[in-house]
Amino acid sequence: MGDKAHAHPGAAGGVPTADRPSAVRNVVLVGPSGSGKTTLVEALALTAGAVNRAGRVEDGATVSDYDEIEQRRRRSVQLSLVPVAWDGCKVNLLDTPGYADFVGELRAGLRAADAALFVVSAAQEAQSVAATTRAAWEECALVGMPRAIVVTHLDTARTSFDDMTRICAENFGGDDPDAVLPLYLPVLGPEGADGHAPLTGLTGLLSRRILDHSSGERTELPPAPEQEEPLRAARDRLIEGIIAESEDESLMDRYLGGEDIDVATLIADLERAVARGSFHPVLTAAPAAEGARQGIGTVELLELITRGFPTPLERTPPVVTTPSGKPRPAPVCDPDGPLVAEVVKTSSDPYVGRVSLVRVFSGTLRPDDSVHLCGHGLDATGHAPRPCHEAEIRVGALTSPFGRRQNALDRCVAGDLACVARLGEAETGDTLSPVGDPVLIEPWSTPDPLLPLAVRAHGKADEDKLSQGLARLVAEDPTLRLEQNPDTGQVVLWCLGEAHQEVALERLRSRYGVQVDAEPHRVALRETFAGRAAGRGRHVKQSGGHGQFAICEIEVEPLPPGSGIEFVDKVVGGAVPRQFIPSVEKGVRAQAAKGLAAGHPLVDVRVTLLDGKAHSVDSSDAAFQTAGALALREAAAEARIRLLEPVCEVSVLVPDDYVGPVMSDLSGRRGRVVGTEQSAGGRTLVRAEVPEIEVGRYAVDLRSLSHGTGRFDRTYARHEAMPPQIADRVRTEPANGSPGA
Repeated sequence: MGDKAHAHPGAAGGVPTADRPSAVRNVVLVGPSGSGKTTLVEALALTAGAVNRAGRVEDGATVSDYDEIEQRRRRSVQLSLVPVAWDGCKVNLLDTPGYADFVGELRAGLRAADAALFVVSAAQEAQSVAATTRAAWEECALVGMPRAIVVTHLDTARTSFDDMTRICAENFGGDDPDAVLPLYLPVLGPEGADGHAPLTGLTGLLSRRILDHSSGERTELPPAPEQEEPLRAARDRLIEGIIAESEDESLMDRYLGGEDIDVATLIADLERAVARGSFHPVLTAAPAAEGARQGIGTVELLELITRGFPTPLERTPPVVTTPSGKPRPAPVCDPDGPLVAEVVKTSSDPYVGRVSLVRVFSGTLRPDDSVHLCGHGLDATGHAPRPCHEAEIRVGALTSPFGRRQNALDRCVAGDLACVARLGEAETGDTLSPVGDPVLIEPWSTPDPLLPLAVRAHGKADEDKLSQGLARLVAEDPTLRLEQNPDTGQVVLWCLGEAHQEVALERLRSRYGVQVDAEPHRVALRETFAGRAAGRGRHVKQSGGHGQFAICEIEVEPLPPGSGIEFVDKVVGGAVPRQFIPSVEKGVRAQAAKGLAAGHPLVDVRVTLLDGKAHSVDSSDAAFQTAGALALREAAAEARIRLLEPVCEVSVLVPDDYVGPVMSDLSGRRGRVVGTEQSAGGRTLVRAEVPEIEVGRYAVDLRSLSHGTGRFDRTYARHEAMPPQIADRVRTEPANGSPGA
């Protein structure tokens, strides 16, 4: 798989470097939370000699989970890079969070990688693979990304490798379950009283050798007689699966004719099939025992990565355009070509400042280079980017991350990953290209954050820092969206889930020193008149000097939805001087903006000025503004004011099994189901209209209702009259403004 002789450990801390794309492997680890991804990265780093002792997630001592939040939570919440050296290759291991709230970090890892290891736990996935893992598998399949599967926790009681292989084939094999087959069979030790049988080694199906770890060292042994029959059956199926993917059409005929196919030929075909993404081997792994230098299956995994996974030269390059949107030729993975690189992750370090993890697709990035930074900013969907920003900047220090440690690099070649400190105002998704010939890489898609979190500064000292801290959070994480709601006056941070909210608040406090308070999210309601009403505004004051005199009479009537406020002048005979009529309108509109019954803006009414009185000396613009506002308030006191609430068009995509519960739940939220559509993969799209007040926490509730398999989006449709009983409750809770928010 290419020339590996040009990758070598770097001088600083044994961190590897590479000077050619063929010596790089970029691998992302994908799997649900608790499946063992971080533990596996630690075991691979130990086997490769990058660490002397494997850290434990429970102790907060792993290389990947170095962030304070991760160490406190004992769970990954961000993408991390752990580079190791193996067989002349630099292997960039990208550890991703498994929790659905941090899918943005997973998407960034998929963008940076050329192949994926799907980690599934035998203890967790007893019946089926997690929905988020299946969704990631489908994403990889769409772009043809090579994938392998690693089964963990086989030493847990009542687990079965055969069952897990079958489950993986059913979930990942699609129409061809023989494309998902094991390369090794686990060897288990004696079962204890608790039903727990320790994993002691592996049996290689092609080599027909046992890789035994029972002594603490990896040794090769021949299989025992009782292992021959299961080994033969599994080996025959694997060989048939490999030959089915072979480019040599005569191989199957030779095999069926009884010819013993050379193992080297089988391995070469296997490696090509894995690199093409048409065959997905299943392996197993376990961390090293206390004092051991290698985990079980880690050598085999590293061999698969370096020999079977593709180099960056084999990756389909991303689509690029000019900043104005004109198509440009796809970048070529050539260290001597023009620079095309992308910021796949942005983070902040309390000592270094902003740090950007960069994937170089073409050219070579060096410290002190002048480059063109261009970014559309990733929005939540990837379809409506924020305004383009551009700047010419100088690249600062170039480093290779290894946990908290940053090791200096003198360059980063095409296909490799590196961190850049103080890269101007770079945001996640920005493109680096040559000065004078800028390009822009097409953004990757991220889910729309639909769970609102309203925040306010805890004290005056935090007010100035709040906007800056929020802006930095959004620049780092494309799955966060910041909104300054003009109707409610709230600052709203839109997130993917409750854990996402908690981490965002924690980062504001710990990373940016901003103390914030969360408050109930208020929905922007409106008010309107239910019927015709009249009002008289009288503003007469005399207290020495110039007095104030203004009287006006108005009539208010409701208009169709969406009409806004219409002001009509029907004064006759000059009862209100012409110069003061705009003053009455200004006062009416100002009062309408403040609201009448519950403090929400008034809409969809016609206000007609019918009559009034003025004084030649004491009338003024201010007096008639006040009279107009008083007249509108008096009219409201005599009429029934109706509250209007925003209604959303909601589209929910769920597996067919959950359509009934979803429709029932939407009805319970005062929703109206307007239709359903069959979608690919045994899923149904449910369309409904639901009051926005009722979907404030729907991102969390749908995940629970559909066991993580459903997703939804929503768009504003219109404002509608709120039911009287709910409107009465809102009026008694004006500070909240949205029941159940």
